[in-house]
Amino acid sequence: MTEMTEKINRPENFSEVEGMKTASRGLRGDLSDQMENRVTGNVNEEGKQLIKFHGAYIQDNRDRRAERDAKKLEWAYSFMIRLRIPGGDVSAQQWLGLQESCNNKASGVIKITTRQTVQFHGVVKARMKPTMKDFDALGLDAISACGDVNRNVMTGSNPATARFHAEVHKYAQKISDHLLPQTKAYSEVWLDGEKLPDECETEADPLYQNRYLPRKFKIAVAIPPHNDVDVFMNDVGLIAVGEGKNFKGFNVAIGGGLGVTHGNEKTYPRRSDIIGFVTKDKVLDTCWQIAAVQRDYGNREDRKLARLKYTLDRLGLNFFVGELEKRLGFKMEPARNIPAFTHRGDAFGWVQDYKGLWYYTAFVESGRVIDENSYNIKSAMKEIAEADFCGFRFTGNQNVMFTYIEEIDKNKLDKILSRHGITIETMNPTRREAIACVALPTCPLALAEGQRYLPEFVTMVETLQGKHGILDRPITTRITGCPNGCGRSYLAEIGLVGKNPGKYVLRLGGDYEGERLNTVYLEEADETEILSVLDELMGKYANDRQGTESFGDYAQRTLFD
Repeated sequence: MTEMTEKINRPENFSEVEGMKTASRGLRGDLSDQMENRVTGNVNEEGKQLIKFHGAYIQDNRDRRAERDAKKLEWAYSFMIRLRIPGGDVSAQQWLGLQESCNNKASGVIKITTRQTVQFHGVVKARMKPTMKDFDALGLDAISACGDVNRNVMTGSNPATARFHAEVHKYAQKISDHLLPQTKAYSEVWLDGEKLPDECETEADPLYQNRYLPRKFKIAVAIPPHNDVDVFMNDVGLIAVGEGKNFKGFNVAIGGGLGVTHGNEKTYPRRSDIIGFVTKDKVLDTCWQIAAVQRDYGNREDRKLARLKYTLDRLGLNFFVGELEKRLGFKMEPARNIPAFTHRGDAFGWVQDYKGLWYYTAFVESGRVIDENSYNIKSAMKEIAEADFCGFRFTGNQNVMFTYIEEIDKNKLDKILSRHGITIETMNPTRREAIACVALPTCPLALAEGQRYLPEFVTMVETLQGKHGILDRPITTRITGCPNGCGRSYLAEIGLVGKNPGKYVLRLGGDYEGERLNTVYLEEADETEILSVLDELMGKYANDRQGTESFGDYAQRTLFD
């Protein structure tokens, strides 16, 4: 270690989580024993941390806490399991298996996340191991979907964006595999894999060693002009660069991140910085070495300041890039010119790739795959999967794309969707682009509602748009129940960040393309206050906007510039 590294990383001041990681024997700890303990549905503090690396969080139904307390019962604990699905692709048979497993062992409602994968909620302790075995039988896993490691890698979902889309899309899987932890703990704990001998501390892991990263690490790949992955909010953002039909490599951006802590001014959302270009043959090592530099220089004393964005701002971008290039053994090329990003929303309905295959994106409100209000997306997806004529791709906007469809099967899909009430023709554009995190009742971090409030709030936003004659203009609207930012509210034109029950930080002025963070307008506001602000602002926007100016650009220009 360099002298600077030693000054930053002082073991005597490390957070308690750091000790848990290094003492865990490669993320094993006593997790197997804890999962066998049926006296409680909960796990201890060490277990709560270690199980994240296996793709799960302990939660409880917060709506039932008072009832359980009154009966002197333990809270209604269960687990959320998030799968690792780089790029969001599963087969029809995998979807059928996931839905059956969720129906039998979880809540029955699969949640499509904002990181292009899916998660189960309501998995009680006794069903955790059987559920993980279900995933394994389907060729899927939850390794590194959470925890202080590289998480699910996102990639632009729309194949019509470029002729080289399919080639770029494969890099999600390549990067994910390249940065996977080497420990066999997942197999040992959940799949009855061979146990590590007692005399061995853990498997050798050149990247994560025995300490893993200081904090979570996120990578996304964007294909201009579509920015559905919000590429600039990731620790590493890769922007595909091509020449005609040929894919060349990536512009590399580092240091994005959205989570903050209310009341802690040292925390903040940050847009990433583009540091250069790498050819496609060098991108795997580039991602690996960026993670390695963060491993060695990231803050292990204060987890609230442990993300890569804080490492960059503490050490300086030039120092970080210099250290990265030293490890890579080459200097990065200057960033290449690329098409400007124009939008983030999904291309609903039919699109075609250059090979002639068809793709259809269907709306899934807040990513909840459920039959509700005559919009029977769960039943539709089941019938489509049973017909087995296409694949399934989850998007970063919490929707589902049916993939690789032959011309002859287009009518078959249309009929199934119509039969189940799946249509976008009557849906306003603001609703189609709205997203929200899970929040209450299951997320232990939630301070306010997220996905349960989104439909109602969007209806009120649409009412105001109709009042002012701007209903045809999409306004990116996002809600997250706490300041961690899972709903990516910090990049929305209208962003709500949970502060207290029924109250949110109102953030305005993000751009439609996802390149600019929004700004706090009200620190804590209830629904009445938020709607009053939006009503007044939309009225002014309708009368005073400049040409095709978006709502977010107008808010930024008139409120903050």
